Amino acid sequence: MNINVPEVKVPRIVIVGCGFGGMELAQQLRNAEVQIVLLDKHNYHTFQPLLYQIATAGLEADSIAYPIRKIFKGQKNFYFRMGEVTQILAGENKLITNIGELKYDHLVIATGSTTNFFGNTDFESQAMPMKSVTEALNLRSLILQNFERALLTTDVHEREALMTFVVVGGGPTGVELAGAICELKKHVLPNDYPELDFRKMRVILVENGPDLLASMCPENRTKAKEYLEELGAEVWLNTGLAKYNGMLAETKNGKQLRTLNLVWAAGVKGVIIDGLGAECVNQRGRIIIDEYCKVKGYQNISAIGDVATMSCEKYPNGHPQVAPVAIQQAQLWAHNYLRGIKQQAAVKFDYFDKGSMSTVGRNKAVVEVGKIRFGGFLGWFTWMALHLMLLVGYRNKIVVFINWVWNYLNYDRNIRLIIRPFSRKET
Repeated sequence: MNINVPEVKVPRIVIVGCGFGGMELAQQLRNAEVQIVLLDKHNYHTFQPLLYQIATAGLEADSIAYPIRKIFKGQKNFYFRMGEVTQILAGENKLITNIGELKYDHLVIATGSTTNFFGNTDFESQAMPMKSVTEALNLRSLILQNFERALLTTDVHEREALMTFVVVGGGPTGVELAGAICELKKHVLPNDYPELDFRKMRVILVENGPDLLASMCPENRTKAKEYLEELGAEVWLNTGLAKYNGMLAETKNGKQLRTLNLVWAAGVKGVIIDGLGAECVNQRGRIIIDEYCKVKGYQNISAIGDVATMSCEKYPNGHPQVAPVAIQQAQLWAHNYLRGIKQQAAVKFDYFDKGSMSTVGRNKAVVEVGKIRFGGFLGWFTWMALHLMLLVGYRNKIVVFINWVWNYLNYDRNIRLIIRPFSRKET
């Protein structure tokens, strides 16, 4: 069965995934003489940088998700179909999906990334990932459910496990999540659960390397660690986890931790679609592309964003898996496609790094733009302003802004709701 999309005489460009890259590409081609078909397994775009605030009851899910059909409302050359691509038949220029088959003239893979457990089945089955809205909501429910359980248990060791939070991975996601949980401990949870002794609650950030935020300058790495420790987090550097059985975590140097709250933020890999040759995917689970974003060995298949890796002198292991890379690669692809129509030579991708930032908590963030580095309240305010600008939809911008102002003034997180209780049977 073929997917019901009109047959037209202009080229059909199929984009798989509506993350930052896929969304930008479809928008860049809105005036081109092409048919755009966007496929995604969800009917919404997710603003992933704020997932940790969903998990820690700072925002509701619909504040950072936006309907795909509304994004492209009125774009005449655009068609969206909700479905999951299962296979690429490159020899036939065809995709196999769970809703049917679809022919393409040009295919752009923008499927993004997912959690990488590096083959450790213990962590995969027992730890909590946080790469989607569903996973963030699951984590929020788990946090609140475990405090409800802590009120009921008389077992000291079980209460210790219920009130110990271990975040694995010292990148931006791990740092931001650990900081947000510390703020829950400091300002919110003691009011909800006055019968519990919150001196016993622990937030531990475990990082295998020697520093947090490894992509940032040494000054900001140190500052981020100091901010976390000021909030009450324990930061364990040069520490890798060896195993976890759902109750007891053990580090590679023999330390043991009782915890029922282990969040895995230690790595990601690309969401790969079957059908590409094995030589197209590297050991890090990313599709190898050239400087024009074309997949190795294919002329009409490209990849952009987190799922792709382009080796160059400045980034021998590929560009960072961040939104600006995906957006700039989408802009380049559209630009080169339009140049190709005019018989003009394609332009190579040259990433313009606008800087990086990470927030740790209230009035605590680190920012660097070139040689300019700052933190504290100014860094935190800059982080908030940028994320507000990048959110899709005026309604979402307003809702998030109001929530942030309310939380700042009242030291509160209003969305402490267990709407859909989490059970490991669901995963």
